[in-house]
Amino acid sequence: MSVSPIHPPVDAEESELRVTERKTAAAGAKAVAISMKRSLSAQGLVKTARNLLSLNQVGGFDCMSCAWPDPLPGERHTAEFCENGAKAVAWEGDRNQVTPEFFAQHSVEDLKTRSAHWLESQGRLVHPMVRRDGGTHYEPISWESAFELVASHLKALDSPDEAIFYTSGRASNEAAFVYQLLVRAFGTNNLPDCSNMCHESTGVGLTDSIGIGKGSVSLRDIHEADLIVISGQNPGTNHPRMLSALETAKRNGARIIAINPLPEAGLFKFDNPQHPRGMAGIGTRLADEFLQIRSDGDLALWQAFGHLLLAAEKRAPGTVVDRDFIERHTNGFEEYAAHVEDIDRDAVVRATGLDWAQIEKAADMLAGSERIVNCWAMGITQHRNSVNTIKEMVNVALLQGMIGKPGAGLCPVRGHSNVQGDRSMGIWEKVPDSFLDALRDEFGFEPPREHGYDAVAAVKAMDAGAGKVFVGLGGNFSQAMSDTGVTERALEKSALTVQISTKLNRSHAVAGTDALILPTLGRTEKDLTGGRIQKVTVEDSMSAVHASHGRSEPAGELLRSEVDILCGVARATFGDDHAVPWAEFAGDYDRIRDSIGRVVPGCEDYTEKIARSGGFALPHPPRDSRTFPTTSGLAEFTVSPIQVATLPAGRLVLQSLRSHDQFNTTIYGLDDRYRGIHSGRRVVFISPADLSELGYADGDRVDLVSEWIDGSERRADGFRLVSYSTPKGCVAAYYPETNPLVPLDSFAEGSRCPTSKWVQVRLEPAGGSRTGTV
Repeated sequence: MSVSPIHPPVDAEESELRVTERKTAAAGAKAVAISMKRSLSAQGLVKTARNLLSLNQVGGFDCMSCAWPDPLPGERHTAEFCENGAKAVAWEGDRNQVTPEFFAQHSVEDLKTRSAHWLESQGRLVHPMVRRDGGTHYEPISWESAFELVASHLKALDSPDEAIFYTSGRASNEAAFVYQLLVRAFGTNNLPDCSNMCHESTGVGLTDSIGIGKGSVSLRDIHEADLIVISGQNPGTNHPRMLSALETAKRNGARIIAINPLPEAGLFKFDNPQHPRGMAGIGTRLADEFLQIRSDGDLALWQAFGHLLLAAEKRAPGTVVDRDFIERHTNGFEEYAAHVEDIDRDAVVRATGLDWAQIEKAADMLAGSERIVNCWAMGITQHRNSVNTIKEMVNVALLQGMIGKPGAGLCPVRGHSNVQGDRSMGIWEKVPDSFLDALRDEFGFEPPREHGYDAVAAVKAMDAGAGKVFVGLGGNFSQAMSDTGVTERALEKSALTVQISTKLNRSHAVAGTDALILPTLGRTEKDLTGGRIQKVTVEDSMSAVHASHGRSEPAGELLRSEVDILCGVARATFGDDHAVPWAEFAGDYDRIRDSIGRVVPGCEDYTEKIARSGGFALPHPPRDSRTFPTTSGLAEFTVSPIQVATLPAGRLVLQSLRSHDQFNTTIYGLDDRYRGIHSGRRVVFISPADLSELGYADGDRVDLVSEWIDGSERRADGFRLVSYSTPKGCVAAYYPETNPLVPLDSFAEGSRCPTSKWVQVRLEPAGGSRTGTV
């Protein structure tokens, strides 16, 4: 069975695509120059200075890009931002506007023909817009009429479960809390969010193993570690401020092991633009050891580490394994130890693509370290066995007692600025009953108890006609989700789609029968809702919560905050005599924070705590007291089989990744200078050995065809092959261009996170461009 190929619009600049040598260092003077050029072009001098000097500062606003934590107050640089943070601010601060006149000129069908980059480059949305049933264009609508349209659709549903409420990771804690409250007051737990697509495997794996789905380290632990392991992560592009923390750790004597299929610039050298040496290109070497692993070889690798650490402990008892920690704080050690004792070394080598000597060398570094921080990102979480892989990483940390002591711990690096905070505030389709009990006690209504749709289930429901209203609080669902063709078809089948957005994106062009675009304030902008200066709060990757204050004038007079928009929908849906004080929440965010303090665990006295300079850290029992809120009350060792994937002849494993000129689905530009790609995105990075074996040449044009166990195939056409350093049999390409290749039903066991890092593909010549022979 074959699924029709997706032919998304392509930028005209793609015809100018060129390839240069990849970089071996991240940041430096070039990053500063590009940051300033983008910022000045989009915002002008005054706004650039105001915004960038307020970015990630006490009393300023939190970056809307990644969730890397801020240094403590008093330890921050004047320029406490990275290149991609500056791009995010410039993107939001764009002086161009998408006005009603723009929509009068461009029909919905016309918008579908435009590339993602073109759509987002048009400027800020400034007026609420509606496309009504049978209409060809979006038209202006008043806020009151927009709220009434949403309310009328919601009240016409046969069941609250026919409505789906999606959230991106940019929403503030206040907006997230109000959103989940609206949804549960309406009567459903259908709250899919971007966690479902990225770090859901982390949450499941950690919760099963240590009782809490969050990392166990602080920024200071990174600085104090003597060994840092970075797996499936590209900090130079996805979390560039992490490079400063790694540099500090290196100066304090730390060593770094990098584990990744591609040799990313940010894993090897950091030219810190805060210092003259960095600006001159005399930076800090980062990775001491690079393991260029095959895609999805990580579970086997971490089992091998456990095997080698136990062997080292046998040779020198009491020097490697923390037996006191194991006996006092863990469960299942004997079963785990027996499992890894007789590990199949040949299977490990086949799964990882590494020499056993390389694995032994890295294990020796683990064995010889007293303080180890283990970092990972989506290179780990988006495989079928991701949950077990994360549990395997935890096993090794438990072996050495690397949880709950300074300079050590588990560090999942979240991709979006407040995705962790949104989950803390109740954005979760499977929130525990204790949270729902607290909502009931605070607001006097009985929340629904049945679990709701995650992202996969939401698409299936819309496609089957069981999901009739889709509300997106930020984000770009059609491009973020796997199986693009099915996802977009599902959105277009909806009776109503509502997108609460700052800029135009593809999801606005794949609209429901009725469709609303509700323009919202960005995080950089002043929020004067209720006639007073409002602030919001966010939670970073390390469970630190702090305030964010917008500084710039809003892009348009009609913009409303996310909180105000959600409260407006709630008032139109429930009326003014509802149990929840929606009008008070919209007028004073402290009222929301007071309720957060009584509902959300760890947020007691929330209003007072976030008034402190730098905010506060949420409790984390494993980190704080080596207590583990699992069923057994102990940290759990787990046993998982090693899986070695075998491919048919001529097939490759594709992983998707970001370019340096994007953040998630937001495309800032068409360059990826660290990998040597310029003016284009439709490229496939492939090893010279695979090029030769398959009969292709560098520069050939191909179509990608994914193949699945159910016999189905999916296509994405028109890619250029780029000879690159990747493990044999493994290729890489950018998302969202390759999202169409991942079926909706291909997800991680236990977490249902799309398997975007392991896609079996074959290459087919595109337009007769092949220069080699088969």
